[in-house]
Amino acid sequence: MRFLLVFLLISTYAFAEEEWTITKFDKLSYAAVSGEVTHGDTLNFFLRSEDNCAKVWNTFTFYTYQKPGDIHQLLDRHIPIKLNGEVELTAKVVLVKPFLMGYRVAFSLGEFPVKEYTYFLHEFYQEEKKYEIEIVDGLNFQAKKFFDITINNWKLDNLIPSMQEANKVCKEISNSNS
Repeated sequence: MRFLLVFLLISTYAFAEEEWTITKFDKLSYAAVSGEVTHGDTLNFFLRSEDNCAKVWNTFTFYTYQKPGDIHQLLDRHIPIKLNGEVELTAKVVLVKPFLMGYRVAFSLGEFPVKEYTYFLHEFYQEEKKYEIEIVDGLNFQAKKFFDITINNWKLDNLIPSMQEANKVCKEISNSNS
């Protein structure tokens, strides 16, 4: 019994840890954090050296086991979402790709000035104490038809240092290309 309790505590601690990765790819860098509900779902912040690292493109992914024959029709559609259960927005589907036993669907929230957006998200997260996205039903759209899990959340405690690191990597790319 004691072993089970220790194992559960260790597993809970490991899963609850906020995991950020900073990656360099060609002419961009990005910071990504793993989801808390579905670990493989990521919240991503892309910085392009071509934009002088001044803009951030915010995307997120949802993995789904659902395999409707028309899943590819989601591409380029604006899908309704709720942020923290309150704010109603849409996110543009930018990728639908077979992955493992289902599909990975990538959504874009848009492109924003990096510094202002980072601090806006940081303050929003500090105030709300969570960052949760739920894919919801909308006009001619049933969320459960395409997504078996329609909600995920991400920890953003380390957003600012992660974005600063991604920005540093982006500027290194810019400097090496000059």
